[in-house]
Amino acid sequence: MLHIPGAWQRAARGAGLLAPDGMLAPTIFAEITAAAVRHDAVNLGQGFPDEDGPAEVLDAAIRAIRTGMNQYPPGRGMPVLREAVADHQRRFYGIDLDPEREILITAGATEALTATLLALLDGPDDEVVVFEPYYDSYAAAIALAGARLVPVPLRWPALEPDLADLQAAVSDRTRVILVNDPHNPTGTVFSAEVRGEILRLAELHDALIVTDEVYEHLIMEGTHTPIATLPGAAERTLTISSGGKTFRTTGWKVGWVSGPADLIDAVLAVKQYLTYVNGAPFQPAIAVGLGLPDVYFEDLAATQRERRDLLGSGLIAAGFDVSTPAGSYFTVADVRPALESGEDAADFCRALPERAGVAAIPLTAFVSDDHRAEYASLVRFAACKRTDVIAEAARRLAASAG
Repeated sequence: MLHIPGAWQRAARGAGLLAPDGMLAPTIFAEITAAAVRHDAVNLGQGFPDEDGPAEVLDAAIRAIRTGMNQYPPGRGMPVLREAVADHQRRFYGIDLDPEREILITAGATEALTATLLALLDGPDDEVVVFEPYYDSYAAAIALAGARLVPVPLRWPALEPDLADLQAAVSDRTRVILVNDPHNPTGTVFSAEVRGEILRLAELHDALIVTDEVYEHLIMEGTHTPIATLPGAAERTLTISSGGKTFRTTGWKVGWVSGPADLIDAVLAVKQYLTYVNGAPFQPAIAVGLGLPDVYFEDLAATQRERRDLLGSGLIAAGFDVSTPAGSYFTVADVRPALESGEDAADFCRALPERAGVAAIPLTAFVSDDHRAEYASLVRFAACKRTDVIAEAARRLAASAG
């Protein structure tokens, strides 16, 4: 690919996948997953569940397929799902949305994020403030749009943003403040103080706020508060979520973005030329999921809390310092005690499947090149597998230290 020109180079470079010689490098996720398969390791690298979602949701998809919902849905998404998203936002957060104009169904949250950034950014004069470490698609989409990523560090061990760093990052060049709450890869849930400061800075510098809230129902400490619920925030905020994490259906790729009608129209203008539409039989099924009783969502969070604690105990028994997450699938550990001279977290993760029978991802996979040294001993473990699988991974990690 050395001599092929095009925007792919910006995307690959933004994601850290373009080698100095111009060749495309594999992702660390692919490399670690392959090692996990070779060594029959418990894969706590990629963040997807190993069990199916609720029967009501799965049965609804089967019914939809068998009753002929197999052709293109409407460009904005099926009315039944847009209405379900509106009902969900009202039920859980008191947010009122017009399902006709203020909700757009997408091919997962990743497409929603990419379409939103491509729609709202307009070249190298635009900046996007991102909390670092960050979900890897953010950097690729920002680079594809030709804009500039400005990171706000989440520093060990608190892994929470410092308000002074946030204030220094936001300026009149800021077009978008991109918020991931609950946060991947750290598991941080932003405080009311941080949310308030994000809004204050967005208003001061006339920036838009884009939120990635796919882990909204995987809160283990406290409750989820969308920024769009803050006074004055809704008019400048696009909120993104999906059904994949909440209903254990990551392969269905059904997401959505909601917010002011004019901003949704701008996103639609780009999104309709990406996938156009997706997942016809899965859309009514996710609508069923969004209407499940409160106990489903409560049990989901409780189960994740149990798995988080199991994994954390294993990591501590292995001799690592652990940042206990308040939300998401992920736990970050400092593996410095296990590193030999000259090694970093990436070396540790490459060896871990053979050494301990467990796979994980170095946090350096989620940071810009300039800041890799600050995260060089930190590793992300995903606690989204079955409880017995997490228990086995914890046992292996503890045994590997002994």
